[in-house]
Amino acid sequence: MARDYYEALGVSRSASQDEIQQAYRKLARRHHPDVNKDPGAEERFKDLNEAYSVLSDPKTRARYDRFGEDFRKIPEDFDERVAAGAGGGFRGRTTAGGGGPRVRYTGFGDDFAAEGIDIEDLFGSMFGAGAARGGVPGADQEAELSLTVEEAYRGGRRTVTLAGPTGQPRRYEVDVPPGVTDGQRIRLAGEGGRGSGDAAAGDLYLRVRIQPHPRFRLDGRDVHVQVPVAPWEAALGATVPVPTPGGGTAKVTVPAGSSSGRRLRLRGEGMPNPRGANGDLYAELRIVVPPTLGDRERELFAELAAASSYDPRRT
Repeated sequence: MARDYYEALGVSRSASQDEIQQAYRKLARRHHPDVNKDPGAEERFKDLNEAYSVLSDPKTRARYDRFGEDFRKIPEDFDERVAAGAGGGFRGRTTAGGGGPRVRYTGFGDDFAAEGIDIEDLFGSMFGAGAARGGVPGADQEAELSLTVEEAYRGGRRTVTLAGPTGQPRRYEVDVPPGVTDGQRIRLAGEGGRGSGDAAAGDLYLRVRIQPHPRFRLDGRDVHVQVPVAPWEAALGATVPVPTPGGGTAKVTVPAGSSSGRRLRLRGEGMPNPRGANGDLYAELRIVVPPTLGDRERELFAELAAASSYDPRRT
């Protein structure tokens, strides 16, 4: 996994959210395993998704900018906890040269330094009474769970392998709810950072990232798909099949006189929602002309051109 998420996306640390999104989309299209058959494309694609999942969220990006690659080990309310503890008049006991006492805690990535603070009092205020004596609770951690559109639609049980605290791979059994959406988090209780002493471990949150799809485009639970139709189907009307993210097909009626870009809604055929109404499936029509014409087809098109007074550029 890339150590520097900005480098992974090829953007500067001052890049705007739009620049980050544009860089991700460009690289994701290039390295998507369905498009790029290079042996390293899949791993590169995973790195891109990981980088984008962090930098596309302003809050997560700010934590990454501040704490580096260990940002997931820091409690989200770290500043509030330190601020609450710092106001209690601590007894600075450790020293590290000039400038006053310095407390070092290497679990925060960059050394955390505070003048005049006793480490036991600090942990006591941050994590509750008795924390310094009974141990420090483990920090919540977050990782990415990359899914295809089809996998997100179906849900089900998945085995996920992630790097553990010592760098060794760990396997987790995860129940993915059907219709999970991009950015949704799945909680694995007690699978986060280890606590010290008798303190409980933190939780592990898997943030879902749905991979770009060559056919489907997601908007929340709604699904958009382009449906090619022949010129005569668009002109005369027809019933055509539409692929669904569940792997099947649905039927949609194309009204006579339809043009490219027209959207036809299939209610409830989008991503499932266990707690409410399913999303909708939008079929976006795209008129496709035969790449080559037989003699009779050419004659018929020529007759149509001669008989019709329709000018699309004047409409």
